[in-house]
Formats: sequence, C-alpha cells, structure tokens
Amino acid sequence: MYEASPEDEVLKYLPLVEKVAKRVPIKSTEYEYSDYYNIGVIGLIDALQKFDVTKKVPFESYAAIRIRGAIIDEVRKHSRISRYKMVAINNFYKAKQELEQDHKREVTDSEICEKMAISSTQLNEIYENIHYLASISLEGTIFPTEGEGGVSLGDVIPDNSGTNAEQKLMGEEREAALTRCIQKLNEREQLILSLYYKEEATLKEIAAILDISIARVSQIHGKVIAKLKLSMGDELS
Repeated sequence: MYEASPEDEVLKYLPLVEKVAKRVPIKSTEYEYSDYYNIGVIGLIDALQKFDVTKKVPFESYAAIRIRGAIIDEVRKHSRISRYKMVAINNFYKAKQELEQDHKREVTDSEICEKMAISSTQLNEIYENIHYLASISLEGTIFPTEGEGGVSLGDVIPDNSGTNAEQKLMGEEREAALTRCIQKLNEREQLILSLYYKEEATLKEIAAILDISIARVSQIHGKVIAKLKLSMGDELS
C-alpha cells in the first residue's frame, strides 16, 4: 500500500506503534515497553505489506489490530503456563472453595497449604501464576466460571450502544457483582487493583509505592484475582 517509500511509511506510523504499545493489555516482568514497541514495529511492517485498500477499512484501524496482535502473540509464545502449573492452579481453586464452604469464611494461606499439603513457597508460586494468567490479556476471561462461557472484563462493562435490553441488564448485573466483590477486599488489595488496572502502573512502580518486592506484588495480585474469581462465581450463581 506504499504511497511513499517503505521506510517513510514506517516512520509515518511509528506514533501509532507507540500508542498501541502503551495500551497493550499485558503486564509481564519479562517484557518492558521497549520490547512491546520493537515487536509492534514488526507488526506495523507486516500490516503495511498485507493491507488491502479494496477492503475500504482505514489503514490505522487495520494496523492497530496487527500491531496489537503481534505483541500479544509474541509474549504468549514465550511465556506459556505449563500443564503442571495449570493443574496446581485448578487444585488450589478447588481446595480454597471447599475450605470456604466448610468454614463459611475466607480461609488463610496456612489452611490452604495444609489442605493441599504444600509449602507457603509453593502457594506463592501458584499466586504468581494466577497473576500471570490475569495479566496476559485483560480482555480474556479473567474470572471464569464452570461450564460454558465466563465473566470477562468486557462482560462487566455496560455496552450503552446495545439494542438488546436483556443483554444490557445482564452487563449491569455483572458490573454490580464485580463492584460488590471488589468492595469486600481489604484496602491494600483494592489499592493494588486500582494502581494496576486503572492507573496502569507497572509492578515495579506498585512495589515502590507499597515498599514491597515486585514478586510480592505479583503474589498479592494473584491472590486478589483468586478471591474475585470465587466471589464472582458465588455472586452470579
């Protein structure tokens, strides 16, 4: 689609790469903004080569999708969760849910460790893996429920442009349920969610604010996500 030289076209759309890279819904201790930007440039070049002007789609819209997709695909390709880790996460959710049903309260980490016969270090590793799963794609299903479908961030944001009143009501109910679940969290947990998702702070920045390690931030975030997952299941059941 080159109207100018390929080099000039790339330079022209570098601000778009910068914009997309800053908004990619992935937070990882393994990648920094500069990595996203460099991968995004490759996505831009691919978009320039494959863009079809006959499709009547604005190039900026098409390129933004290709840039974003290139970044997410690259990070996912090199940051997979093993089957062993997924089994551990599923066992954790099962143990936590059973304990809370028995005790009718939020259970402690030590109680979870005892039931699962694991160490606190192993439990923290599970929290870090939950943190990763929640961070790899903010538009993915972060709070899945059993069976088909799940509750995603997209689900709990009302779609005011929708024409189906029933669908709009469901979105409002999910948003209200998520709000109630967040309100049950303690002050520090709510602060971490606000910094991470609303302020889009990095793990390093959050660690500095709370005066804790980056690893501890990811563990707490994973623990919060686990709480929200189970709470959302109860709210929507």
